[in-house]
Amino acid sequence: MAISMAGLPAFLLYFALGVALIACFTAIYLRLTAHDEIALIRGGNLSAAVALGGNVTGFSIPLEKAIAQASSIPDLVLWAIAAMVIQFGAYALARILIPDLSRKIEEDRLPSAAMLAVIAVISGTLAAASMTA
Repeated sequence: MAISMAGLPAFLLYFALGVALIACFTAIYLRLTAHDEIALIRGGNLSAAVALGGNVTGFSIPLEKAIAQASSIPDLVLWAIAAMVIQFGAYALARILIPDLSRKIEEDRLPSAAMLAVIAVISGTLAAASMTA
């Protein structure tokens, strides 16, 4: 049984680009929030970790779909940008639905963070499913 490594360069390129896009999304998301997730997480705030994790997961799901079906690197980047816009919109919706969201996360109020994470993941799965239509 022979194992082909012919696809390794493409794998490495798409993997590296995926990591870079997740880092880009995370950096923008961290700037959008009114609270400092990293400091809160370092301080043991579970709500900040749940909220950030849910949002990164919500972006990663459609990103994975985009990588799987991208016809080119520009195609992948465009779909990743679309997924980012969806996630930023989901965060804006969560801020409307959950009054004082940032304060509640800073106070480590887990129900608010969990709801934000759920909104982010649902938005991400919906975006991923919509990419196949």
